[in-house]
Amino acid sequence: MKEQAIPILHVSNAAASVGWYTRLGFAQEWEHRFEPGFPAFVDIARGDVHLFLSEHAGDATPDTLVYLRVADVDAVAREFGLPIEEAPWAREVHLTDPDGNRVRVGRPREG
Repeated sequence: MKEQAIPILHVSNAAASVGWYTRLGFAQEWEHRFEPGFPAFVDIARGDVHLFLSEHAGDATPDTLVYLRVADVDAVAREFGLPIEEAPWAREVHLTDPDGNRVRVGRPREG
């Protein structure tokens, strides 16, 4: 087993959030509910990068910030119609998901 840290983001509608994160290249791996109609807890992945999306109250704080390093930040910028910001450490796009969670997507600068 590979060790990893997985951020948990609070979402109000897991299905809608999965759709939004699909635009970032994530795919749903699994969904858990204690019973039908109960809040969802979903794992989404983009390669080795995972996020948990939780409808459960208290699982995560709204307005969380996640940093995602990618090989092609230009493709993300095009998908969301946003400009790339040039920072000394990376080229970045700043996104906000449907629940107000912030996702900063960047490609580190060489050297």
